Amino acid sequence: MNGVTPDPSDPIRDGDALSRLKLAQGLQRATYAIAWERAWPNLARLLTVVGLFVVVSWAGLWLALPFIARAIGLVVFAGIAIAVLFPLSRFRWPSREEALARLDRGSGIRHRPATTLTDTLSSQDPVAQALWRAQRERTLASIKRIRAGLPRPRLALHDPWALRALVMVMLVATFFAAGDERAMRLGAAFHLNGMLAPANVRVDAWVTPPLYTGKPPVILSAANKEAAALPASGPLAVPAGSTLIVRSSGGSLDVAVSGGLKEVAPTEAAPKGTNEKHFTISGDGTAHVRAPSGQPQWAFAATPDRAPTIALAKDPERQARGGLQLTYKVEDDYGVTGADAQIGLRPADAKDGVKDGSKEADTKAAARPLFQPPQFPLVLPNARTRNGVGQTVKDLSEDPYAGADVTLTLTAKDEAGNEARSEPFNMRLPERLFTNSLARALVEQRRILALDANKNSDVYAALDALMIAPELFTPDAGCYLGLRSLALQLEAARTDDALRDVVGSMWAFAVTIEDDGVAGSVNAALRSAQDALKRALERGASEDEIKALTQKLREAMAGKVRDLARRAEQNPLGPRQPFPAEVQLILDKSVELKQKTQNATTEQLEELAKQQDALREQLQAYRKSANNRAKPGNDGANQSTRDRKCGS
Repeated sequence: MNGVTPDPSDPIRDGDALSRLKLAQGLQRATYAIAWERAWPNLARLLTVVGLFVVVSWAGLWLALPFIARAIGLVVFAGIAIAVLFPLSRFRWPSREEALARLDRGSGIRHRPATTLTDTLSSQDPVAQALWRAQRERTLASIKRIRAGLPRPRLALHDPWALRALVMVMLVATFFAAGDERAMRLGAAFHLNGMLAPANVRVDAWVTPPLYTGKPPVILSAANKEAAALPASGPLAVPAGSTLIVRSSGGSLDVAVSGGLKEVAPTEAAPKGTNEKHFTISGDGTAHVRAPSGQPQWAFAATPDRAPTIALAKDPERQARGGLQLTYKVEDDYGVTGADAQIGLRPADAKDGVKDGSKEADTKAAARPLFQPPQFPLVLPNARTRNGVGQTVKDLSEDPYAGADVTLTLTAKDEAGNEARSEPFNMRLPERLFTNSLARALVEQRRILALDANKNSDVYAALDALMIAPELFTPDAGCYLGLRSLALQLEAARTDDALRDVVGSMWAFAVTIEDDGVAGSVNAALRSAQDALKRALERGASEDEIKALTQKLREAMAGKVRDLARRAEQNPLGPRQPFPAEVQLILDKSVELKQKTQNATTEQLEELAKQQDALREQLQAYRKSANNRAKPGNDGANQSTRDRKCGS
């Protein structure tokens, strides 16, 4: 036996080819195991150093150290890493003999079985060859017991204090402690900008809250720099949407931010000789000025802007002239900047007036309103109301939705764009009260047509019905011709715009009938003057404009007094009482009001206008009672009344 590797192509040894293959695989495993045992202790030391560096980074040490100390720390870690890698320079790959020796030890068999299988016989002596074959067969029989064994690097001998386990525990702890800032904290060790910055560089930082909050800026540098850097002080609470401004007077400026801080472009150019960066604070986060050195890390807690609240303080009220009065309470942390009232048609009014579950409701088309529901702004107690009660009076008596069942919703907005809505309130929208039956019928048909253009045929049928037997029901030629004109206009309407014109004509005709022509123009002039003066008072008009509008109101009230006198003289109760006692009292009160307006202040004009409305309602009530007291046998008076008025 000379130890020469056997030739696999030798036909004498073809029978033990499988054994030779197993031996080759065992040699390969033994080689890798020896290489791992030699390299792993040094690699474990290197990984321990790397893990310790990551632990220090995730713990935030680099963020707290100045640039010089940070550079020294990097050099120290780099030196330790090189030191633990130096033994790897003497690394030697295991030889074949070392692998065979490991297999011999791993098999547990004496006389080196793995090495024996690699031996060859050089003698030609038959006895020697017989002995060699017998020994080889016995070795082949035990080939299954040859094992390379698992690597045993024996780290306990190289790390008796188990520092590697401590580093692993700290690595897990700092992984969760760093949170979303893991990458930023790890990269902070390699940001060396500003290491050589001059010592006289000044850094100023402050937080500017949004203008609508009314809060002053918060200075972060100078006096409170140390306090802001202390973890015990906690994050600095600032309104969401605030702007962090960092300014450096010379040198480079490097600011690292995390969380809800995002850099934005400055709105204005920085002063000459300075560097400036702006950051929007939309959520909790931190900011650290890494260059120049010596600056702390600031933590911010963004306080979100709460949405405003608005609610009705009491139920909506109807005013004397059909106006709608809303009283509401608004509240917001920084102030409400706008509020609106939104009115929508209730579903019950959009079902064409049919009962639920009927077949007709299923076949009819959806309602097609000609007008949008009314919406109007609400008056706020102050420009930016944080907590207060407001009141708005809106005249919707002429709106097509007047008298309909609607849902009222109030909305409020703040400067940040947050919007709040009140609870829906179901109500019937106030409308103008008509005492004339024909005027009431026209207004009702007007509302039906305005809320659903698909009902134009029903409205046409109603107008046609009002023209039946004109000699009995509409003896006045003007009333009949007006109804006829409305019917023809509705019949010719083919577009929504044309239908809207019909709605306007129906309202104008109903008002003319109710106000008896001449009186209607007088009432319209008085109402217009009152509304103009009221709007001027609400918006704070100039004194000259108030005086001009006051003069117009006086003239309108004088015209109203003259019209009352004219109508009293035409009273159908007879010439013996041209001014009945009730009318005389009303006229006297009107004259008194006219005299009061001569020296009334702007604050008293609204009250006088309300009193004038009350007089008008008293006169209407008197006229209605006078008609009821008229004798049935006085055909001349009754006929005169019918000729002068449309309807009854």
